Amino acid sequence: MPIVVDIDVLLAKRKMSVGELAERVGITPANLAVLKNGRAKAVRFATLAALCEVLDCQPGDLLRWEPEKSDTDDRMSEARSRTR
Repeated sequence: MPIVVDIDVLLAKRKMSVGELAERVGITPANLAVLKNGRAKAVRFATLAALCEVLDCQPGDLLRWEPEKSDTDDRMSEARSRTR
């Protein structure tokens, strides 16, 4: 997925556990794990705002866009691995 969630980075910088963040934001640890691991299909602005408030950050500190690998990139990687 081209959207990467960097909650782990901010948790480490703040020396905060996932459980503590979930409690302070008001979501379950399971739902936070889904978001943290990049498996979420959506995030509510209210949740994003709460994360930013608790972590004292901006939305861009939590979310970033990375281009998806193209089929050409995948084929090149496969070809390189076969020649090794």
